[in-house]
Amino acid sequence: MDIISIILIIAGLCLFETITSIDNAIINAEVLSTMSGRARRWFLVWGLLLAVFVIRGALPWLIVWMSSPALGPVGAFTATFSSDPLVIAAIEQSAPILLIGGGIFLVFLFFHWLFLEEKHFGLRGERYIASKSVWFFAVVSVLLAVIVWFALGRNPMMAFGAVVGSTAFFVVHGFRQNAEEAERRMISGDMSDVSKIFYLEVIDATFSIDGVLGAFAFTMAVPLILIGSGVGAIVVRELTVRNIETIKKYRFLKNGAMYSIFCLGCIMVLDSFGFHIPNWVSPVITFGVVGFFLVKSIRAGPPVTPA
Repeated sequence: MDIISIILIIAGLCLFETITSIDNAIINAEVLSTMSGRARRWFLVWGLLLAVFVIRGALPWLIVWMSSPALGPVGAFTATFSSDPLVIAAIEQSAPILLIGGGIFLVFLFFHWLFLEEKHFGLRGERYIASKSVWFFAVVSVLLAVIVWFALGRNPMMAFGAVVGSTAFFVVHGFRQNAEEAERRMISGDMSDVSKIFYLEVIDATFSIDGVLGAFAFTMAVPLILIGSGVGAIVVRELTVRNIETIKKYRFLKNGAMYSIFCLGCIMVLDSFGFHIPNWVSPVITFGVVGFFLVKSIRAGPPVTPA
């Protein structure tokens, strides 16, 4: 892997982590505004260390280690930089299982947003699809059945990985629904600062799963994921403190994040079936999609707040 590819991957990971964490930053900013200064400082310092080094650092490492136990903890961390034939063989054997599971998770996440979540309609057809929200469960169920059918013919463990990806989506979605309810209680002031910090860390962990799984569309190298996602997490914390109202003015950034998630999910699924996707494709798509919706947001202007 040459230096240009490494820089492009890290830049893409940073951007992807930032845009997929916009909702997280907004929630953090709203809850922090109800907390004492001491509690805010504690969360922004120690919460940042936990978000970067524990969640976004340990989670991808654990995922690679669990998908390839034979590598061991050190081998899982340095796998894609190793020249050991045994390590390379272990990664090649387990990568399709990991990629198809993460890809299914991201594709389901996109369709949930497209069918069920409130949004600013940025493309033609989005309003119509949102009006047919009941079709979400039918679409993802049929999609999962088709992918599992083809995966069974290639590798039964890939089919299992696809099912695990769908299961992870619905488990994480359940936690997010609970987090949204907790957010309403936190903003209303019905919880202590300690409870609010705890829930913010849980919410942050839940939102970070999207970024961590999507990172595998860029690279299987855990050190690069740690650097790119870590820098993105720092950017999100800065947005939380300083510029959250500015970010809200770009109404279609969330659309860009979700279409990026869909593209990366498709890349991961295709890669799992043996379609070789060059490393530069994922960051280029991410920059292109986000750039398109950023320009669209600037042209549209800030959203109008109801009187």
